[in-house]
Amino acid sequence: MYGFYKKVVNYLSFVKFSHTIFALPFALIGFVLALREPEINFEWLTLLKIVGCMFFARNSAMGFNRYADREIDARNPRTLSREIPSGKISPRQAIIFVIINAILFLLTALSINLLSFILAFPALAVLLGYSYMKRYTWFSHYVLGIALAIAPSAAFVAITGYFTPAILVLSLAVFLWSSHFDILYSLSDEEIDRELGLHSVPQKFGRVKAMRISLAGHLILFILIPLFGRLISGSWLFIIGACLFLALLVYQHAIISPTNLKRLNAAFFTSNGIASLLFMLFVVADLLLLQ
Repeated sequence: MYGFYKKVVNYLSFVKFSHTIFALPFALIGFVLALREPEINFEWLTLLKIVGCMFFARNSAMGFNRYADREIDARNPRTLSREIPSGKISPRQAIIFVIINAILFLLTALSINLLSFILAFPALAVLLGYSYMKRYTWFSHYVLGIALAIAPSAAFVAITGYFTPAILVLSLAVFLWSSHFDILYSLSDEEIDRELGLHSVPQKFGRVKAMRISLAGHLILFILIPLFGRLISGSWLFIIGACLFLALLVYQHAIISPTNLKRLNAAFFTSNGIASLLFMLFVVADLLLLQ
């Protein structure tokens, strides 16, 4: 029993299950937004399928990323303790895990409707393809942004079959938010990326310019988030959620500097995780209770 529990813990750590907090809240916003469209009714089973798609797609993406980067991780002191380099999970086990989750993602998408199944293939291509981007271009951060930005639109389109201006603005906001916090996170690997011939914004432009690029991308959210609120006729609940989200963006930039990255994990995980959860709670409460 202990061995099974340990194995489950290893796989949860392998795919950084706790990082699901970044994309899932925005997928739930997309789902609730879809319920406001004509002739769209709430169904628990559909919600569970969407959450399942998120779970399986993310497992596929993270598992494949760990598999593809196994040799790189073994040469980076920060990632040496990850499951494949440390021997907790073998490369063969990792790729089997990826294949199983990819199949479950496609089957779950098919159970929603045919459109979801068709769109699942390009989505999976982006999610898996991201793992190799760092080898070729510093735009890899923006490919990650696309991967996370898929979440709200995918949940919305899976139910409605179409896009609206509001869901497109939300997806653009998620794209800018996630790609530019990933730039901050990559600051810790600036030297090792340069040593291994990998590409990132810090490796390309240096730490100071990378932080400015990240900040510039996040500042655009001070336009997009209010625009999203206007498009969905957000009330005072939305305003509170938006202010908290934007304040936490400012906070993550305030607690680190080019000469001090000690609080980088707090800026990356804690700040962004709390920001996405709070924003989702207030937006969903607004959409369900006051509109």
